[in-house]
Amino acid sequence: MANFGKWIGGGLGWVMGGPIGALLGFLVGSMVDNTSIRTSSYASPDRRTAQGDFGMSLLVLVSAMMKADGKVVKSELDYVKQFFVRQFGQPAASQALIMLRDLLKQEIPVKDVCLQINKNMDYSSRLQLLHLLFNISFADDQIHPSELLAVEKISGYMGISDSDFISIKNMFIPETDSSYKILEIDPSATNEEVKKAYRKMALKYHPDKVGHLGEDFRKTADEKFKKVNEAYKKIKEERNII
Repeated sequence: MANFGKWIGGGLGWVMGGPIGALLGFLVGSMVDNTSIRTSSYASPDRRTAQGDFGMSLLVLVSAMMKADGKVVKSELDYVKQFFVRQFGQPAASQALIMLRDLLKQEIPVKDVCLQINKNMDYSSRLQLLHLLFNISFADDQIHPSELLAVEKISGYMGISDSDFISIKNMFIPETDSSYKILEIDPSATNEEVKKAYRKMALKYHPDKVGHLGEDFRKTADEKFKKVNEAYKKIKEERNII
């Protein structure tokens, strides 16, 4: 299935071992039997995550989040399917959904899976995973409390800082002073501190940070970058910052 091979064209490395590999089992081999897969259990100091590692991790975490409330309903599958189609195209999305349906039948050791991701995946890619989980859970313009709790636990297990979790959360669920929370600063910050925080967040969430994941995954990073710019623009207008 060449289209799915394109989706994981960067190779599969560390996900083929540990709890993620155990969950995927024979699925990867049967789905991409005509695709050349580069595998390695070694994670370099830079930990530049391959597309396959990221894609498989996303599927496992999506299944864990969907099972968070103890049941999986058709509407949730429809939302995820729409998301995958929009991001990756119909052929790859259809194949990903086949794998997801199998994963939903399995017991997901969420903490162990997240610890494997934390150990092997670069931080920028983990932030991107978190953003995608929020994106999917908010597909119907609301997020179930059990889903939010699941995403929060996943974030903690993956080693995402509290400030980064709150920042991404406020991109979807605005709270009081959400623009400041997105920039990870307090409303009492000076104008210079606001500018400094914006430059820091713009660098952290720049799409180029996850460019190694390929264009399909990179384009979702534009959403975070846009939210950071919108938050900064709102604060500038409120404070008349030039």
